[in-house]
Amino acid sequence: MRLAVESCAIAPLSLFALVQNDPLPVGQVDGLDDVPDLPRTHRLALAAARQAMQGRKNPPDAVIVGTTTGGMLESEELLRAGVRDGTKYRYHGLGTVAETVGRKYHCSGPMLTVSTACSSGAVALALALRMLRMGKAERVLVGGVDSLCRLTYFGFHFLQLVDRNGCHPLDKNRQGMAVAEGAAMVLLTNRPPENPLAELVGAGLTCDAYHPAAPHPWGAGAMAAMRAALADAGISPADIDYINLHGTGTRENDLAEARAVRALFPDPPPLSSIKGATGHSLAAAGAIEAVVASLVVRKGLLPPNIGLERIDPALHLRALRKPEQKAARLVLSNSFGFGGNNGALVIGSPRPIPVNSTARHRPGKDLYIHGIAAASGAGMTAATMERLRSGNQVAGCVDADLAAAALGAKTIRRLKRLPRIALGLARSACDDADPAVAPASVFMGTGWGALTETNDFLDRLFATDERFPSPIDFVGSVHNSPAGQVAIMLGATGANITTSGGDYSFEQTLFAAGLMIREDETALVLGVDEYHQHLSPLFDPSVGGDAVPADGGGGFVVSRSRSGGSCRVRLLYYGAGVAGTGPLIVAYGGSVGLQNGIGLVLAGIPAADQRQGEEQLRQFLAQVDFSAPVIRYRQLIGEFASASAVAAVLAATLVDRGNAGTLGAMGQPIDPHRGGVLVLGLGSTITAMEFGRP
Repeated sequence: MRLAVESCAIAPLSLFALVQNDPLPVGQVDGLDDVPDLPRTHRLALAAARQAMQGRKNPPDAVIVGTTTGGMLESEELLRAGVRDGTKYRYHGLGTVAETVGRKYHCSGPMLTVSTACSSGAVALALALRMLRMGKAERVLVGGVDSLCRLTYFGFHFLQLVDRNGCHPLDKNRQGMAVAEGAAMVLLTNRPPENPLAELVGAGLTCDAYHPAAPHPWGAGAMAAMRAALADAGISPADIDYINLHGTGTRENDLAEARAVRALFPDPPPLSSIKGATGHSLAAAGAIEAVVASLVVRKGLLPPNIGLERIDPALHLRALRKPEQKAARLVLSNSFGFGGNNGALVIGSPRPIPVNSTARHRPGKDLYIHGIAAASGAGMTAATMERLRSGNQVAGCVDADLAAAALGAKTIRRLKRLPRIALGLARSACDDADPAVAPASVFMGTGWGALTETNDFLDRLFATDERFPSPIDFVGSVHNSPAGQVAIMLGATGANITTSGGDYSFEQTLFAAGLMIREDETALVLGVDEYHQHLSPLFDPSVGGDAVPADGGGGFVVSRSRSGGSCRVRLLYYGAGVAGTGPLIVAYGGSVGLQNGIGLVLAGIPAADQRQGEEQLRQFLAQVDFSAPVIRYRQLIGEFASASAVAAVLAATLVDRGNAGTLGAMGQPIDPHRGGVLVLGLGSTITAMEFGRP
């Protein structure tokens, strides 16, 4: 371990050429395998997964990857060259990283993508931990990965967050971070192997709900995440033997984290940040540092705070300057990111019988809907649902000004299309619910993120020879930016999780919500995407041709309380399309259960997966022998990644209306004796959301 010999891997950028100026110091991976046609992020992920899976014969039950860049490095080069062939961008989407890893290791279960900026890797591990505790998997391959790219390199530079002299966390004269790349994957199991490396004991997720990019100045969200992780592990601050700090080297982040640590630990244990040696690898950082924490408890070697010459007295901390050989039974590892996303993990020495407080209080599997919202080319919820119930199309682009009409000018100032739609949906869903109950957590799915901000940042970067890109567009371009804006608007300081799995992004966020929402908590669940005339036809293989440009989304206010709920929702199934629909039928309890409980099927088949999806639907209907109507909802809603979120709102609306719910000329009334609606996602992935009476 290079940290043991105080080695620094930060050096001037050499991965891609700059138009002008000397390269800034970065953390760059050398010697990466060259895999034809695969982007750098994907190759980094595979390199880490190969190490994690070494000697393992059984495939993982699930794959969870935290990432923010996906195929961005390669897409930048294609966009700058003016390439208009959509097949060249097939690995651009964030979700393709998890899918690539999952296919390599024959995973037939969920392949989930988390994008919560620099906390992504830690959030991915928190989701995996909850999956294992709830018995939804026995083996989860999980981690984080990001490659260097122009978007992040120039984005952080023009935010003035990069230190030209490297990275010096906690130092009095620190000037910022060093952007880096990397990957880490771990195989988590709820059945301890013969010689386990370490145990993930607890996790805590919170949101500052304070600012799109800056941390809460007193580290309120960071402290809450650490406190939650300790409570989840069933331990106290005094039990922690070492703290791996987020420690980016920026003045505000280091100060806020130091205040949070001192508030929770009156006499902090040994602590340090490794980013002076590695740089800040963004989505990969939380996973890499979880691996480092595992090695700490395994080897009893505490890593030094490389780059520290004179500690900032304002921090009131004592950091490790040299490696220290010392037994560490429990380690706390912090990861914080844009949007106020905070994640803290507790990693400890393996125990003979894993014990934790949360496992004894598993939440129920059902969520109940208390408020709904939808946005489509037809308008907001009422207009969209009325046209759909009449069997008419709503495909088209959302009027973003209409979606944000109920929001104050201050709320939407400087916001572009996607966050305006997301905020409008959030406000509408909350207004439809009990106004006295405010969502504590936010879960959002988006297939492609903020395309307008991404396009505008890169356009200005290229047009000005890399001199004047917009820092505001950079902050807005991260996938979790709209969810962070929603949290700020609502004051939602609980978990804030954004998922991005292409056409199945909304189902992924519903999956995450089902794992993470507490018994006493109300949460907001959203799915939203925007159409961009330049980027959407390149990135989304289902867009283009004769398809009408379309976008929009839907959302719910949910809780685990049946009282006051209008509809019950559960993600019945999520798995790889190669497995077919047989596992879905088994998950429901057999074909008889589906025949007796489902009165309508809304089938979503992305245009790019038309042949595969139609064959899956044919097999499903043949196996179940359905008499209920089946409607292909994308023909009504349009071709965009979050179309399933609109279909979900339609399903909830029909269930709430009972036998009065009809779809006009498109179908029959829902059978009052079989009041459930099944929303199927078909193609490369198979999903099933079931909506029924409370």
